[in-house]
Order: sequence, then structure tokens, then C-alpha cells
Amino acid sequence: MVLTLAAAIFVFGMLVLVHELGHFLTAKLTGMRVDEFAIGFGPKLISHRWGETEYSLRVIPLGGFNDIAGMNPADNDAGERGYCAKPVLSRMIVILAGSAMNFILPVFLFFGIFFFAGVSTPNPEPVFGTVIEGKPAAEAGLQAGDRVLSIDGRSISKWAEFVDGIKDNTGQPVELVVQRGDQQLTTTMTPVYDDKAKKAMVGVMSSLDTRMPGLLESWQLAGQKTVAIVVMMLDALYKILLELSGAELAGPIGVAQMAGEVAQMGFVPLLNFAAFLSLNLGIVNLLPIPALDGGHFAGLCVEAVRGKPMGPKALEYTQKIGIVLLILLMILATKNDIVRIFTGG
Repeated sequence: MVLTLAAAIFVFGMLVLVHELGHFLTAKLTGMRVDEFAIGFGPKLISHRWGETEYSLRVIPLGGFNDIAGMNPADNDAGERGYCAKPVLSRMIVILAGSAMNFILPVFLFFGIFFFAGVSTPNPEPVFGTVIEGKPAAEAGLQAGDRVLSIDGRSISKWAEFVDGIKDNTGQPVELVVQRGDQQLTTTMTPVYDDKAKKAMVGVMSSLDTRMPGLLESWQLAGQKTVAIVVMMLDALYKILLELSGAELAGPIGVAQMAGEVAQMGFVPLLNFAAFLSLNLGIVNLLPIPALDGGHFAGLCVEAVRGKPMGPKALEYTQKIGIVLLILLMILATKNDIVRIFTGG
């Protein structure tokens, strides 16, 4: 529980800080007055004022905000330094900067992983690299570094043979003989069907072969991986919209739970998870839904075409629709989280 909480705060905190920092820096660079830069919601834990801006850390670490003067034209007390008084292009830059930072962060995270931890590829030999706590393999006493010799008396010499042996025995106990140092150990475990993976699993991953790329190659690999994940996410989002299915949606509870599970595997997997989540946040936030950055950007595009901003009533209605949509999505995602927790899915 402590690890899950710490991992969730680390991941959420980093993503929110980077996202809001994008809005903050571009607002300052375009001459806007920022009254508060906050990480979290709710009552303030600590705060300090430097210059015209108050910097605060709040109780609930699930978001953050920039209080930029003039976001509401009716309340603009900053004159030409108000958001609403700036050219459309300046406002577009500020709105898009948050998501832009969520796309930039993973490149740096992946670079750090590749350059300092190396590039890892699965080892074809049947040797455990990671054994996840609470899963069948861990409960059977298996450990990282164990080499599988046989499953139910059938010799195993490749990782693929081990995977096939598990896949073919969903819900049925299997007897494993493993080599641990100078010892041969025999144990029994029962593979469990995983709905997400669509196959039986026991909570282990293969060992990895690692090589250390140079500085330039690490940047190239980081960029390639970021682009590949973005393409994969857009394809997944298209399928979700096409099928009008929200079954895969996860809310803060589900994300925190996943962060805790990934943290058990180590700091590098947690950084990979943070990078993946950052890209997901960047893409979702660009959807043209009112109340999201993408919705604000769409409104600015309308203003650029019309030559004047949307009327107060139209703006109010679109914002209300956006908030309702977000609340419905949050309810659906939280429902999915609760179902996964109580069903073990």
C-alpha cells in the first residue's frame, strides 16, 4: 500500500508538474501575468510568493493549475497582460504548451533509460528476470534467476516453450523443476487466465540481454520509441471511438494501482510507465472537448476564423457540456477501477 501510494504520487506529481510548467513558462514568455502556479488541488500545504506569482503545493496530488490573469475576460484586471488581451497565436501557444511538454518528457525519460540502464531485449533462454509479488510464481517460491528445466516432466530449453507450457494449463496445477545455483528445486503452481492479456499467466518475465548505446543512439532510440507509442495510442483511441467502448478506461484509482504494480518491478519500469502515461495524457488532453486544452484550442481556432471570440453565452454552454462529458468519463473510469479491484481483473 505504501509503495503504491508513493509510486502514484511520484508519477502523478511528475506529469502534472511538467504539464503545468509548459503553460506557466509560455504564459510568462508571452507577457501574461500568472497569479498562482499550483501542484495539486484542495487546501494549500505550503506556498511561497516570488515576484507576482504564488507557488503552492496542495493536498490532493491529482492535478494542478496556473491562475493566469484574464482567463475570464469579464474579470481581467491585468490590462494588456491578461490572457484575453493577448493575440490569438500567443494564447494558442500557451494552451498547447502543456500537452507539448507531455510529449517532450517521455523523450528525456526514454533517453535516460537507454543511456544509463541500456537497451534490453528478451533472453531466449528459460530464465526468470522478474517474479511479481502476489502472483502464482511468487507464491510457489520461484525467484528471479531461476532457470526452468521442465514443466510436468517435459524438458524446457527455450522461453517460448515455457510460455507454451503455461498457456496450455489454464487453471490446472503444473509441476516445475528449476535450477537455482547448484540446486534443483521442484514446485507446483497454477496458471491464472488474464483478461487483459487474453492468456494464462503466472506473474513472471524473462531475463533480459542488455547493451549500452551511446549518447546519439540513445536520443535516436528515445525519439523512435516515443513516436511508436504515440502511433499505437492513436490507433487504440480510434478503435475505442469506433466501437464506442469505454471498457479499457482507467481512472486515478486504476492508474495508482498500476503504478504500484509497476513499482514492484523496479525504478526503470516505473519510469517507462510514467513516460507511457505522459503520452496518454498529452493525447487525451488534445481532444476537442470543451474544458480540455484541445477544446480551448478549438475555440481559439474559431476565434481566429471569425475575427472575434465566441460570445459569453456560447462559451458558457460549451464549457458546461465539456464539464459534463468529463464527469461522465470520470464516473465510467472509476466504475471500471472498482470492478477491476473487486473482480481481480
